[in-house]
Amino acid sequence: MANPRERVSTVDPIWTALREQAEAMAGREPTLAGFVHATILQHDRLEQALSYHLAHKLGGDDLSPLAIREMFDDALSDDPGIGEALRADLSAVFERDPACHSYVDAFLFYKGVHALESWRISHWLWNQGRKAMALFLQSRISQLFAVDVHPAARIGRGIMFDHATGIVIGETAVVEDDVSIMQDVTLGGTGKESGDRHPKIRRGVLLSLGAKVLGNIEIGEYSRIGAGSVVLKAIPPRCTAVGVPAKLVNCECGERPSQMMDHYIDDNTG
Repeated sequence: MANPRERVSTVDPIWTALREQAEAMAGREPTLAGFVHATILQHDRLEQALSYHLAHKLGGDDLSPLAIREMFDDALSDDPGIGEALRADLSAVFERDPACHSYVDAFLFYKGVHALESWRISHWLWNQGRKAMALFLQSRISQLFAVDVHPAARIGRGIMFDHATGIVIGETAVVEDDVSIMQDVTLGGTGKESGDRHPKIRRGVLLSLGAKVLGNIEIGEYSRIGAGSVVLKAIPPRCTAVGVPAKLVNCECGERPSQMMDHYIDDNTG
């Protein structure tokens, strides 16, 4: 009979690699060994480690870590897609962020990962009709991680919140798969609308630091929004937009800008 750990490595390479990296970390840094064992090595599945880790971060006087962990376990059990998205998100951070050298670094220490995976639970709560609890979790995520994403927003998988501080995503926003979002990005309304009033960010988009996309407009797939830009009109697929207000610079921004993470924009293009 195959060893259970060998079966895990066959079906869950992200978890297997993360455990191996955690064991190496505990050996290199004995002071952190207890933390690493409690957070990762004592668990059999990535989902269990996630609920333990985030419950200890989000728990407090108002809601205990145990209550939060039970809620997270319920969500992860009910919707396997949350765990699948977690693995895609970890891969995105590891592959796109040159400062990230392992899955275990991202899992333990990157608040963009913590904020995004916590949001996924708030979104599950919202869809379960538990809106007060979803909003409570949104508030707690904002307090801890400086990331404010409404639980009703829709976000795909393979997402990177890089640095994460100051990210704001509104109630009716949509973010499709494989999008990279830098710090201080806002996907907001214009302040005048009701109903469906937030941006739709299509697959593979790169939103550079400080970008503001406002209103129910579409950012076409595999496009780039330059740093500090304010986007008030729709952007076609595979184009680059910069400025205040943003204007098209070119429509040759590469095959996969969210994965290439190339923020350089040639001023002479256009």
